[in-house]
Amino acid sequence: MNLLKADWKAPRGVFWGWYVIAGAFLILSINYGARYSFGVFVKPLCDEYGWSRSVVSLGASINMFVYSTCAIVLGRIVDRIAPRRIITVGALIACASFMLLKFVKTPLEFYIVYGLLVGVGSAGMGVVVMNSSAAKWFVKKRGTAIGIATMGVSFGTFMLTPAAGFVIKNFDWRTGFTFISLLFLASIAFAYFLMGKANPESCGLLPDGETDPEKVLRVDEKSADAGRISYGDMFSDLRFWIIGISFGLAVMTLMAAFVHQVAYVEDRGIDKLAAAASLGVVGFAGFLGQFFYGWLSDRLRDVKYSAILGMAVMMAGLIILLNMDSLISLYLYALVYGFGYGCLAPMMPIIIADRFGLRDLGPVYGMLTFFIGIGGSVGPCFAGLIYDLYGSYDLVWQSSIGILVFVGFLLSSLKRGGPRR
Repeated sequence: MNLLKADWKAPRGVFWGWYVIAGAFLILSINYGARYSFGVFVKPLCDEYGWSRSVVSLGASINMFVYSTCAIVLGRIVDRIAPRRIITVGALIACASFMLLKFVKTPLEFYIVYGLLVGVGSAGMGVVVMNSSAAKWFVKKRGTAIGIATMGVSFGTFMLTPAAGFVIKNFDWRTGFTFISLLFLASIAFAYFLMGKANPESCGLLPDGETDPEKVLRVDEKSADAGRISYGDMFSDLRFWIIGISFGLAVMTLMAAFVHQVAYVEDRGIDKLAAAASLGVVGFAGFLGQFFYGWLSDRLRDVKYSAILGMAVMMAGLIILLNMDSLISLYLYALVYGFGYGCLAPMMPIIIADRFGLRDLGPVYGMLTFFIGIGGSVGPCFAGLIYDLYGSYDLVWQSSIGILVFVGFLLSSLKRGGPRR
């Protein structure tokens, strides 16, 4: 695409990229709100069927692994297929899968429905599709735009987790799955009306709604000229592995907290609804953090420092959780940890675009999501196993704190520019 041609259109009214951001926000709200509310179902499933927490946690681990495996394919095709089509297929699969969860009777059935089918469906509505699509519409405001889009992850957690907890407390866990299933149908409407256009160039527009191509600061012009990155170049680039290991370990600690936080605080005598609400508070704080870290990345000389700050705040939150002794300290943890975890969703695509360029964002993002998903799949299962062995989550939170310290040092070594090796 020749940016220097003279017939770029001026946007009429609101630049369409902001509608794409709105669509991404709403769809991520439903998708991740549903996935991260899984923690409120852990104890009801254990009580109903007599399953151990490691058995239930394995379902979340399989879900994360399947989700991240699908991201490899989605990262390659998101540039070729309108996001609306990918989202619609994913939403239909997720809707049917959550409805089927009401009828599972054995761990194997649970792993197939929640682990496999929900994993496939949610991948079509995940951050790889949403953020790769959203990033194409912005250059100068990319950090802020992606930050706003990914605020949907926390907004959904903030809204759906206590809502699911309310439904379970006043009805039962099967009704809770039905409630979530119906929400996925709404995402199809958002995809149809807001996510049908692939990129600004296909509409005769420039990123950010600019009319002068000289003002478009393309951070990835060289990679765009070179063409799509190969797997060989990707795997031989040390930056790829630093990003993958760092975010993979961070997501491992995150998923351990999301899946087991509610059970942990209930074990300490906190009411079921208050425990579920604490996960909602994490989502609310993450909602603010996702905008903040995206906004901050547009103002730093190197975007990696925004991610490092977020990891440090997550670590501080876990220290509070480890020493939690009251409802006040629980919600303090939720606010601090949530604000820190808000860095994860926006900062990974921002760092990838900064290091690899916009042209390679989809493929690199998809492949990194696979490796990060390995960490995310290990987290819930590891935490459940530790609990089953020791009857306590203390070692889980202590390990997570140490991991986040290591991640901060690893990210500080991430180089900018230079050859891909």
